[in-house]
Amino acid sequence: MKVGYHPTRSKRSLLAGCLFGLCTVAFGQPPRGPLVVSPQVNTDKSVTFRYLAPKATDVKLSAQFEKGLLAMTKDAQGIWSVTTPPVKPDIYPYSFQVDGVTVMDPANVAFFPNERFKASLVDIPGDTPLIHSLQDVPHGSVNYEYYPSVAGTTGSLVVYTPPGYDKNLVKYPVFYLISGTTDTEETFFKVGRTNLILDNLIAAGRAKPMIVVMPYGNIEARITEQKGGAKPTDPTVRDGADAVKRANDFGEDLTRNVIPYIEGNYRTITNEESRAIGGFSRGGGQTLRTAFSNMDKFAWVCSYSSYLSPQEMNGSFSQIGGNPDRTNKQLKLLWVSVGSDDFLYKGTVEFMDYMKAKKVAYKSLVTDGGHTWMNVKTYVADTVPLLFR
Repeated sequence: MKVGYHPTRSKRSLLAGCLFGLCTVAFGQPPRGPLVVSPQVNTDKSVTFRYLAPKATDVKLSAQFEKGLLAMTKDAQGIWSVTTPPVKPDIYPYSFQVDGVTVMDPANVAFFPNERFKASLVDIPGDTPLIHSLQDVPHGSVNYEYYPSVAGTTGSLVVYTPPGYDKNLVKYPVFYLISGTTDTEETFFKVGRTNLILDNLIAAGRAKPMIVVMPYGNIEARITEQKGGAKPTDPTVRDGADAVKRANDFGEDLTRNVIPYIEGNYRTITNEESRAIGGFSRGGGQTLRTAFSNMDKFAWVCSYSSYLSPQEMNGSFSQIGGNPDRTNKQLKLLWVSVGSDDFLYKGTVEFMDYMKAKKVAYKSLVTDGGHTWMNVKTYVADTVPLLFR
């Protein structure tokens, strides 16, 4: 239907429209409560959190920079609040416990992409810009892509292209970067701030310009969702048969579908020395299994808070330690990093000890802290400068 403009009716129509709009505002909207500002980062790096819940009897703050819950107090308007002590600058997930129920912060648009509960995010800036902060440098682009995947499904990717990509005909190396269990293809972008880390490192001359491809790691969940089924539960054993099969399914999708799609639609250098692969947690396991199964496709391998057991290495990837000279020649970088409080610390150290005993060259970093995205940003910022050199 074509909509036209009628001069003789314009004033009357405008008046009617205004009256209708006023009626909609007056009668079509629920009553509004007081304005809530949350989170509020204060000058001393303390943070004030607020939550409107006049009928709640107990509200607490759960934040990844605190070991326990912080009690909040309610004012006369029904707004619960708490101000934390000064917090180390970084990006942290947080949520509220409202009468025992976990909820996001409705006053905050920044959230943690996840298959399950989506926590809110608070960004506490440093006195000097942090590596993941928005700085006055040339910026790359972030694109959402959809590609034909396994079982007739459509896969999803987030793709970073470096500054100047759209203004030249240069071909670039590619870093395939995989997030962890329950994370999505957006997590390295929205929580890991990988695009800003790359922008800042490239501008400082510390990293080579590259394309970063961030896929969704849960192939089985996507298949069941698109086929109308229920999301399968996650494997209970990290290196059990189900987990290994799912990792191998992901690796097959990456090598057979994702890489050809990227190389067919972006200007890439298409050899193993111009491809890197990395991942966090489950994504780290997928990284190691995919890389060790495809040594002709990746020369740069980065495992963040993850490992493969000696039993799996000996059973499925005996060629890695069995011929260390060939492995060391094929891999330009094998990176392993983990936090000292990470629940995967013991297995990761065992993996490093295995590589050392087999004389497989690797670089490692053990940081403070646990299985967190605060650590992941550090690992990305430390490994990206090493790639494609």
